[in-house]
Amino acid sequence: MPFPILGLHHVTATVSEAQPDLDFAADALGLRLVKKTVNFDNHHVFHFYYGDERGTPGTLWTTFPYAGKGVPLGTKGAGQVTTTSFSVAAPTLDFWRSRFTERGFVVRDREPLFGERGFIVLDPSGLNIEIVGSAGDARAGWRRAGLPADAPIRGLHSVTLTVRSPAETLRFMREFLGFETTNEVAGRIRVGVNGAGPGRTVDVAYDDRAPMALNGLGTVHHVAFAIKEPKDQLALRQELVRRGVNVTPVRDRQYFQSIYFREPGGVLFEVATIPPGFLVDEPLESLGTGLKLPSWEEPSRGEIERGLPRIVHP
Repeated sequence: MPFPILGLHHVTATVSEAQPDLDFAADALGLRLVKKTVNFDNHHVFHFYYGDERGTPGTLWTTFPYAGKGVPLGTKGAGQVTTTSFSVAAPTLDFWRSRFTERGFVVRDREPLFGERGFIVLDPSGLNIEIVGSAGDARAGWRRAGLPADAPIRGLHSVTLTVRSPAETLRFMREFLGFETTNEVAGRIRVGVNGAGPGRTVDVAYDDRAPMALNGLGTVHHVAFAIKEPKDQLALRQELVRRGVNVTPVRDRQYFQSIYFREPGGVLFEVATIPPGFLVDEPLESLGTGLKLPSWEEPSRGEIERGLPRIVHP
């Protein structure tokens, strides 16, 4: 593999209200809020990071609550991540279905896919969240109070990209990111990297009649893939530039470094480093409890805090 992509790093979505998003992710899904910061492009918008105890790459779901900021509802379609899937122990699927139903969320059945059962639940912003019963996912997840010991979300299982034609997307993912096809059914091709399995899987769903996606509230903004070292990220960026791909400079995201580019089907990809991680500005026991700002925003902390919506951790 030319560039050592380890698997998924995180998925980032544009959501509506901050409090319902926090209630869904930190209560209903049972993820840990590992960082509460702001959107670097709009410091009056929260950026929530949810994951396991430490915010391990491959467990991370991140959101921008953009309600009231003039962002329209988005349209799910080609050129976008249309489903984000989380892995749970297969015997706990009935528990999870009941948990969401009792909380009033819309739950939709789906047929078993590639030998795995699962279902879809709609989050408060209308995002498709899939819960997949996985065998052999050894990740511990966030063992929070109120969940049975065997029930935590283990981490990201996969994402589903929707494109109109899969050939160029698959070629791009194979040549630049090291993915290989692991399974296929009509209209869907599963690819994996670094051994495949939960946290290292992408489904490429294709339909030449799919409407084009429009980013906005209730849509996934991008999917990020994990790379171990900044030097590997730089090597990948240089190769992308050499091959004519429009890629951003390396951007400092405080907890990792990132580059962004679009694959041929239009989906926005990020490649993010593993270091430095979420412990650089908070100890493990208090992750997610304080509002953390990048150094250049600290002089404006008072004004930023006044402009953010009031929230209460579930």
